[in-house]
Amino acid sequence: MPAMSAEERQREIVRAARRTGSVDVTALAAELGVAKETVRRDLRALEDHGLVRRTHGGAYPVESAGFETTLAFRATSHVPEKRRIAAAAAELLGDAETVFVDEGFTPQLIAEALPHDRPLTVVTASLATAGALAEADNTSVLLLGGRVRPGTLATVDHWTTKMLAGFVIDLAYIGANGISREHGLTTPDPAVSEVKAQAIRASRRTVFAGVHTKFGAVSFCRFAEITALETIVTSTLLPTAEAHRYSLQGPQVIRV
Repeated sequence: MPAMSAEERQREIVRAARRTGSVDVTALAAELGVAKETVRRDLRALEDHGLVRRTHGGAYPVESAGFETTLAFRATSHVPEKRRIAAAAAELLGDAETVFVDEGFTPQLIAEALPHDRPLTVVTASLATAGALAEADNTSVLLLGGRVRPGTLATVDHWTTKMLAGFVIDLAYIGANGISREHGLTTPDPAVSEVKAQAIRASRRTVFAGVHTKFGAVSFCRFAEITALETIVTSTLLPTAEAHRYSLQGPQVIRV
């Protein structure tokens, strides 16, 4: 069998990363029949093209216009970290009476961590979040209408944004596929980007909550600058120095 070209090998690496959620240098070298240094070189090239993020000993895929993980997959990755972040984010509720909860697994965990000892109105585009809160005491759930995206089970398009534009919301809990100091908050799908941007415009305060792997990642559509955020909630896996660089742009950064 002829040796694969670098391009074929790199395509195979991206496919493997997207299929399993991450790849390992040693395993790839054995599988592709090349030296580990060759794999590392491939991963550097793929990172330069925004397709993967390198980690110690491997890489994981970056979500892009052509690739996005499903809600089911998100519910299995970094779960303990997401639970810690969600609990800390829920504590930022303050005196808010109306809350927007974004689509995604971490925002869903935040919604489930919100207190039920006082009246709260939760506005969401996420069918999963609406379902999780529908029976909650003292919680009124407002599900935004629109086209339901498969994979994430959230509504999008002009129906969703038009409905959001009619509200003044106390606090928005926003997620993103990537957050970077240079490009702000990004997501792969323009329709999702519109909903997120409108939610931020409609809200007095905005909190971003996300795992450490989101930082430095850049996706296709930018929907907010770092300066639009009141608070960033992530974990201690984001280095202190990096957290400080984000805080210089305005938001308080909480690491749990």
